[in-house]
Amino acid sequence: MKKKLIAMTLALLMVLSLAACGGSSGSADNNTGTSDTAASEGSKGTISVAIWDENQRPGLESIAAEWTEQSGYDVEFTVPGWDGYWTMLEAGVSGGEMPDVFWMHSNNAEKYMASGVLLNLDDYIAADDTMNLSNYFEGVTNLYTHEDAHYAIPKDHDTIAVVYNKAIFDKYGVAYPTNDWTWEDFAAIAQEISDKGAADGVYGTYCNTGSNQDTWYNIIYSYGGEVINADKTASGYDEPATLEAMNFIAQKILPACPSPDSMASTGGDTMFLSGLLGMVCQGSWTVSNYANADNASDYAWVMLPYADVNGNGTCDEGERCSIYNGLGWSIYADTKEPDAAYSLISYLGSQKAQMEQSELGVTMAGYIGCSEPFADAFGEMDVSAFVDIEEQGTLVFRPYSKTTAIWESDASQALVEAWSAPEKMTEVAQNIAAAMNETLAKENK
Repeated sequence: MKKKLIAMTLALLMVLSLAACGGSSGSADNNTGTSDTAASEGSKGTISVAIWDENQRPGLESIAAEWTEQSGYDVEFTVPGWDGYWTMLEAGVSGGEMPDVFWMHSNNAEKYMASGVLLNLDDYIAADDTMNLSNYFEGVTNLYTHEDAHYAIPKDHDTIAVVYNKAIFDKYGVAYPTNDWTWEDFAAIAQEISDKGAADGVYGTYCNTGSNQDTWYNIIYSYGGEVINADKTASGYDEPATLEAMNFIAQKILPACPSPDSMASTGGDTMFLSGLLGMVCQGSWTVSNYANADNASDYAWVMLPYADVNGNGTCDEGERCSIYNGLGWSIYADTKEPDAAYSLISYLGSQKAQMEQSELGVTMAGYIGCSEPFADAFGEMDVSAFVDIEEQGTLVFRPYSKTTAIWESDASQALVEAWSAPEKMTEVAQNIAAAMNETLAKENK
């Protein structure tokens, strides 16, 4: 498609209104009762959108409705849940129905970009005067770039913080954590709660083998380690700093957690909301679960601790790290409504819509400088810890490569042994590194 034609189309899309096109590609049935994508009377058509998080639907529907007023196109959301979402996409790629617009995630981005499932957005972006990708978090933009072509508009970014139950801290006489705490402090507090709450079945914290982005990845990078090197050719699991961090987890964090079997069968959010955990590390995408809980007034948030690596008693640069990730708005390559679909994701990625996304508490923004309202989006629950760490810590993009889904899953499975026998952590981590390096070698052939 020539740029001149695209520019003319976008002008019609975003200023005057959308030109009438054929019907939408439709959407798959889902468990939320929103499978009907027929356009309303007077509508120019329907753009089907698939997401996996029901908590985000109301806010996104509100923002999309603003675009509908401008464009004349309806927007129909489908929310099948995380597992159902990827099953739906796989089925669609294999010959079923595909949504026009859908979320993309770091675990699967490379596969979908490389296979031609996603629409190349370069010509649209070049012709869109409102779109400047330098306004978005670099890690998220780079994630959805394949062979120098862009396949998504950044939707958001997330950070990690610690939620704690004030009622549990009060019951056992434990002082609330503050933003100047270290990971050693975190471990000591967690152990104190576990010791005092043993008779009640209450534990200090939670750290499962799959709790990578929200827990132990943050510890690794705060200690100066890494999961994968910068050029994505080698594992970092056998590096000294990474081994130090993993052994800290084995020796100081895991003893204050429920049994590995319990954590393998029950999520940390479920245990926390059931009053069985004093504190847990969680991502900004989970806040609404806590803000809407029955005992929400008992919950408070604090920044992630830092690792006092140099022992000077202060948090220096690089010692407080939060892993961050970000979703992208992608378009099905064979959508019947490419112009309308791009107009929608361009609007959803605009500064105005991104600011509104934060204000509504949908998620933090992918657009730099638009996340501050998120801190005040949940009424009396102060979630400023998620925003503050951007200034008072170091954001590290979630480790990934083309084969993330393989080596990350392999690592989680291998760590089961170390979780049950913490003294084996060094050996297990070194084995993870060896296996990961084999996977990366195949990836980089």
